[in-house]
Formats: sequence, structure tokens, C-alpha cells
Amino acid sequence: MTEKDLQKVAEQIFTAEAEELTNASVRISADVVKTADLIRNHDGKVVVCGLGKSGLIAQKMVATFCSTGTQAVFLHAAEALHGDLGIYHPGDPTILISKSGSTEELLRLVPILREFDSPLIGILGNPNSRLADKVDLLLDASVEREADPLGIVPTSSTTLTMAVGDALAAVLMTSNGFKHEDFARYHPGGELGKKLRLNIRDIMQPLSECAVVAADEKLRNVVISMTDKPQGAALVLEKDQFLSGIVTEGDLRRCLAENGNIDTLTAGEVMSKNPVSVLDSSPLSDAVTLMEDRTSQISVLPVVTESGTCTGLLRIHDIYQTSLT
Repeated sequence: MTEKDLQKVAEQIFTAEAEELTNASVRISADVVKTADLIRNHDGKVVVCGLGKSGLIAQKMVATFCSTGTQAVFLHAAEALHGDLGIYHPGDPTILISKSGSTEELLRLVPILREFDSPLIGILGNPNSRLADKVDLLLDASVEREADPLGIVPTSSTTLTMAVGDALAAVLMTSNGFKHEDFARYHPGGELGKKLRLNIRDIMQPLSECAVVAADEKLRNVVISMTDKPQGAALVLEKDQFLSGIVTEGDLRRCLAENGNIDTLTAGEVMSKNPVSVLDSSPLSDAVTLMEDRTSQISVLPVVTESGTCTGLLRIHDIYQTSLT
């Protein structure tokens, strides 16, 4: 089999799974909203239960719920009857995940969960199964065919089931008014949490540590100032500390390549006017977007206040260093 043939196999996986997701989005989006309403209208947590690959998906679903403001715990279907039911508080909704809809361990749980007054939600790959008849809400996660070459390996079905959980989490986030700062509260130690929790002013280089020059400063003096305070750029400020422009190391290299003489030039002639800047009160994630989500990435960013005065400089290095600490 050629490399091109194998590439086609890979492409077919993406295409087949995407098609199943598209079909499901039309079929069950309304039921996802109903499920979110049921969960939101019950106090306490959501219990998500599955076995095998469905159990792995259940664990991922619980992690997503917890990180987005919905209390959730995973219940192993086989261990449930051996003490793990102690996690229940009366009325806790339960999500049962099964491709076949006939998982014996889940079927045995149903009458017991009814004793806990637990509303039952089924994410099932067979809407005509025994389990489908026993749940209060059914999310139809059936697929026409698995995406693998044999058509038997859980591929489309597992992807769709995971997407149903993501859709449910997204609806709950939206209806609960979950915000960036809420996400940061639940992720204080992770890189993403730091980017959301920290403000620019927390990690920027203050003016006292930056090369600061006037627009009429000779370029040679700008180079000396940048050498003395090597932050990758010089801030060109007016007397009231309003930002006029920025001279980066890249600007210097281009200047030397084009002119070869820095004695006759000034900072104002070389600087980038009206540079991209960021508010000092903005979350770190805003700076990452400004610096990286562009055709030509930038490595230094002037920091300004809402009144327009410049307070420092943020380097991409500062962001990455923060992520590692």
C-alpha cells in the first residue's frame, strides 16, 4: 500500500467522523438543551457513569464539567454496587453512557438509582435499546457506521459521544454565565489559568527597566540605551509619557541593512509609529492573542494605561517564563 493510499485512509476518518457530528448536531441539539435544563434545575452534582471506552469518555466529560463550573463525579459501573454509591445525594442526576444501550452493569444500576430519586440521562448509541426505555432523557449518539476501515472499531461513536458531552458543557457554561475569570479560578496552576488570571502589569518590564528615548534622540544613543537595558526594544515617548513609537532590534537591523550609518538618523525616523499596544489591566491572554495571532508575530509589546500613558514593555519571553514557573 502506498503512502498516498494511507493518506486517503486518514482523510476518510476525518470526513466520516465529521459527517456523523454534523448529522447529530441537527438531531439532538434540542435534547442537549433539555438535558442542561434538567441538570441546572437540580441541586448537587452530576454523576457520569460508563464502562470500558464509555467509562473513559465519562471521565473526560466529568473533567470538562468540573472545569467549567458544573460539579460532577465519575462512577465506575462495575464498582458502583460495591460501595461507590455512597457518592450520591438524593436527586443527583446521572448520565449513563453506553454504545449498545444494553450494558448489564448499567441496567442493574437503574432500579437502585431510582431509589436515590436520580433523574437518568442516557447518551446511547442505540435509541431502541433496553436502556433507552429506562432513562428520563435520551441523547441519541447513534452513528451510521464506524469510521475505521473495518467499520467495527469505536471511532465515530466515541468521537460523537465525546462531542455530546462537550455540547452539554457548553450549554451549561452559557446558561450559567460562566466567564473567563471563572475558568481561571478553577485552573490556578495551569498555563491557561495563569494566562487568564494574571494581568499584564503583573509580569511586564516597568519603564525603569526599559530603554526610553525621545523621538529626536540620535539612533546611536538609542542603540546604547538598548544595550544598557536589553529588553529587545526602546520605547519612544513624549514628555508626558505618551507612546510615540517603538524601536525594536528588528528595526535596527533593517536600518543598518538599508543605510549602514546610524550617526545621522534619529529614533523618530526609524521607529514604528502607532505600534500595537496592550492595556496594563488586560489579562495575559489578551497579550498572547495580540502577539501570536497575526501574520507576522511580534516579540515585544508596549504597555499603556487607559489614559494612554506608557507604563512598560511586555516581552513574549516574559509570558513563556511565567508559564514555566
